[in-house]
Amino acid sequence: MAISAYIVPQATRSAIVMALALAVPCALIGLFGSNPMITTVTNFLIMLIAVSALGLFSGNSGILSFGHCAFMALGAQISATLTIPPALKKTAFPLLADPILQSQFGLVMALLASVLIVGLIAYLIGLAICRLNGSSATIATLGLLIIVESLIVAAQGFTRGNQAVYGIPKLATWPVALAFAIGTIVIARLYRDSRVGLLLRAARENHAAAQSIGIDIPAQRQVAWVASAMLSALAGALLAHFLTVFSAKQFYFDLAFAIIVMQVVGGLSSVAGSVAGAVLVTAAIEMLRRLENGIDFGLFQVPQIFGLTQIGLCLIVLAILYTRREGLMGFAEIDRFLPFLRKREELATEAAAPTQARPTGTLTLEKVSKAYGGLLAVAEVDLELRVGEVLGLIGPNGSGKTTLLGCIAGTHAPSGGRVRIDDIDITGHPAHEVARQGIGRTFQNIRLFAHMTAAENVMAALTQRWPQLGHAELVRRSRHLLDELKIADLAEREAGTLAYGQQRRLEIARALALEPRFLLLDEPAAGMNESETADLLGILGWLVKDRGLGLLVVDHDMQLIMRLCDRIAVLNKGQLIALGSAAEVQASRAVREAYLGRRHAEVIT
Repeated sequence: MAISAYIVPQATRSAIVMALALAVPCALIGLFGSNPMITTVTNFLIMLIAVSALGLFSGNSGILSFGHCAFMALGAQISATLTIPPALKKTAFPLLADPILQSQFGLVMALLASVLIVGLIAYLIGLAICRLNGSSATIATLGLLIIVESLIVAAQGFTRGNQAVYGIPKLATWPVALAFAIGTIVIARLYRDSRVGLLLRAARENHAAAQSIGIDIPAQRQVAWVASAMLSALAGALLAHFLTVFSAKQFYFDLAFAIIVMQVVGGLSSVAGSVAGAVLVTAAIEMLRRLENGIDFGLFQVPQIFGLTQIGLCLIVLAILYTRREGLMGFAEIDRFLPFLRKREELATEAAAPTQARPTGTLTLEKVSKAYGGLLAVAEVDLELRVGEVLGLIGPNGSGKTTLLGCIAGTHAPSGGRVRIDDIDITGHPAHEVARQGIGRTFQNIRLFAHMTAAENVMAALTQRWPQLGHAELVRRSRHLLDELKIADLAEREAGTLAYGQQRRLEIARALALEPRFLLLDEPAAGMNESETADLLGILGWLVKDRGLGLLVVDHDMQLIMRLCDRIAVLNKGQLIALGSAAEVQASRAVREAYLGRRHAEVIT
């Protein structure tokens, strides 16, 4: 998948400002500073590339990776091998093929080869890692680091093993490092607000909600994984050409720890945080290394303290996490602190969305079952929902209502039966594919992308439905939908800061962005007061009357169900025990027994 990014003016301005803020002081030190200062700045710039590369994946996906140092090691090894003079190569790497032994590349070609080869390796590895979630993915990246380091050590005839690789040309000067650092920051910042970056951030915020709007989460992670691995390889290659001598152990736990500390301290989910963390931690490391060797203050001496650098970094991380859990910048970019970067074009909401033809079709469930071992949660349920109809789904707690919704939406694979939209069989399809077939949903516990704005929540769904749209048009259409749900004035507020009723409206607006034919609503009135429930009734009525959607509503609010639904289906112990109008369901003895028990049902009769 290509990074078909739409350019966001705010992100562009932010990237330019960060690039200037980095370039000016580094250039001044490079031109007028002492050799130790120039060395420190060059090392800082290379580390900044590595941190920004890690942030591109981990910051946007929410998966902390230890494996990016492995890509740095591969980049360093490949670039060094290609640039070392042939006479030294024959001694250092006796098992390499003759064409490689007899050639010597320049810096540009060596960097290009390193980045492309590591990108291919990362793509193949990512096919597995990007399908994992949470701690499982993090542990897998740790395994990757250990495996790569072990392979480099074992392949002594190709890599020098544990011995130092020497004879590398010193090609990574401070101007070269500065140019690549600026380029990396610009790429990371533009990616964050690109189409693919928006979708990956949505998946980071809430996995189930992202699937419900059609996001193929492994595919989005794969894009970031490969891009960040290539940038990590670039950082590793530059580090090799800066040091001119390195060994495999330099790209192991110590380096991985330092890079992760920089990212965590600055803010894992912010490009500006990568820069801030790299600056702060680099300065701290320089100070701690000097103290580690001991200092003579004249009247007293500070003795040598082995491991002070690692101890100091751990204390910095603990202090930051204790006072500001999300790092110095948190989820914010510098836009938040510089008003001129937040300037937005005035975008009209009138007629922003295209005229949508009224949907057609029927959602059909044929003997749908779901078993968990010996427990049959849903037993051969037959239902039919037409567009423009409201079907209520009720039943006692544990009757299988949410499980049945999951079987329709793709979050649960049915054990038997079929789910169809007209003649299209969607049984067992992944949730993101079901969403793309015209089924939207909301959740019993509201699932929003909490650290993204209300507009971004809707835009994430819009870009799935209309991938060809540019940024300005996505903004217009998102404002139009928010205006229809009476929350357009909250477009720039973070979703997690909205009131409950506003969050429910936003969740519906996001679902509508997919232009679904059917909408599954799991207890939409849960937690609402009478006024909010009345507002919800108006919204749901509008969805049916003006939009023509078919609604499948699960709720325990019987007044809402009776007033809203054309037909009502009743589940008990996974079985469909009644289906009909409100009056027919109320008159059903089986329904009364399910809710009240047989003895009380007989008394009422």
